[in-house]
Amino acid sequence: MSKQERVENIKEIVCDILELEEDEVTQTSLFKEDHNADSLRAIEILATLEKEYQVKIPQAELAKMVNLDGVYGVVSEHAGW
Repeated sequence: MSKQERVENIKEIVCDILELEEDEVTQTSLFKEDHNADSLRAIEILATLEKEYQVKIPQAELAKMVNLDGVYGVVSEHAGW
């Protein structure tokens, strides 16, 4: 899977959980501030990504997972991409 495919897959997961259209979310739009995501949605994103990519991500990493760039960075670090 290429980086672009991973980025698109992560975006699909995030948009599905946040109930947003893909064109509403950019790489840098903030989930909480721009899309009204709450902490439960953030945990749901983390858990879904763990299942999807077979990785364990500590909840402390949620602080970095504020937008798609942050999510990709955390997942890639823990998945060893």
